Amino acid sequence: MAEIVRMPKLSDTMTEGVVAEWHKKIGDTVEEGELIAEIETDKATMEFESFYDGVLLYIGVEKGAAAPINDILAIIGEKGDDVDAIIAADTSTNAAPAEEEKAATPATKTESAPTPAAAPVAASTPVAATPAANSNVRIFASPLARKMADEKGINLATVHGTGENNRIVKADIENYTPIAASANSYAAAIGTESYTDVPLSQMRKAIARTLTASKFSAPHFYLKMEVDMDNAIVARKAINADEGVKISFNDMIVKASAAALRKNPKVNADWIGDAIRYNDHIHIGVAVAVDEGLLVPVVKFTDTKGFEQIGHEIKDLAARARDKKLQPEEMQGGTFAISNLGMFGIEDFTSIINPPNGCILSVGQIKATPVVKNGEIVPGNIMKLSLSCDHRVVDGAVGSAFLKDLKAFLENPVKMIV
Repeated sequence: MAEIVRMPKLSDTMTEGVVAEWHKKIGDTVEEGELIAEIETDKATMEFESFYDGVLLYIGVEKGAAAPINDILAIIGEKGDDVDAIIAADTSTNAAPAEEEKAATPATKTESAPTPAAAPVAASTPVAATPAANSNVRIFASPLARKMADEKGINLATVHGTGENNRIVKADIENYTPIAASANSYAAAIGTESYTDVPLSQMRKAIARTLTASKFSAPHFYLKMEVDMDNAIVARKAINADEGVKISFNDMIVKASAAALRKNPKVNADWIGDAIRYNDHIHIGVAVAVDEGLLVPVVKFTDTKGFEQIGHEIKDLAARARDKKLQPEEMQGGTFAISNLGMFGIEDFTSIINPPNGCILSVGQIKATPVVKNGEIVPGNIMKLSLSCDHRVVDGAVGSAFLKDLKAFLENPVKMIV
């Protein structure tokens, strides 16, 4: 008996999927549990295994195409099964409830707005405009020159004036030639205008929806603080002196954030609509840039782990995020988030909160800066932090206390060890 394989719901926020790759083609034998396709969701690209044994008779969504969840993805059955009849039966079954609903709804008169033409995916349009198209350019010419130009069909914008203040006079019209005009034109067209429209991926659509909702629903406010990283630099150098050990400043920041969250549990909180959820566990999401946007894999129980273990997990999660191999559960459950752009030379920035979290920490680069110590100006290494807070969850004093403790941990890293 033929079985319909439908577009699966592979994440809690998925509404449609894109077939990234087919691993089987029509006519191939398929076994239960065998990989048949890769589906791109709003969060990752995931492998999809068959639930049935048989022959792949039909592919409903081609590679690179999108379909809503529950649409026909494929049909698996036995050779000779009537695929058209199966599709027709499924279509009529799904259409029946819609027809019943339509019949039960009073008829209303509606007017359809004209559908705008779809924008081309890519286009290149030559530009051959002349200065006459620019209505902001004022042309100075004598009345006689204007009359002569009109009679001869000459565009005054292409004529070089030899009169006072480049005014076009009679002699300029008499001596005008198209070649000379082209050479002297002060706005001769060069090059072409071009553009490329790239359709939104499922990931980019999800990022747009989530961050737009966050920015315009959560009342953001921002707290900033500078951290002296001299001791952190010395501590990192000492730790990395051990053979086989290599931690980054980011690993230290994540660990310090977990320690500061343990001291400030009101920051380790989520907005869940009708309540504030104060989390006893600490799961820190670390923003990772990928080709199509931003993913936030989560380091679970961060406060129980050391620098090296945190660093190892972040490297592994980041690598799989860039390869679209993260599982949905590895990007869920974060109680706090960190975005670090210091490696790109960014000194100071603010981030949009990753819902439902109440805060996200933005980390800038460590910059050599003159600082005042003991009344003297000396070389220093300063890093700027910015905490974006959802005012529904975290108040200014609470966020400030968190930053104060985070600064203390980073400026005296031994406090994270004892």
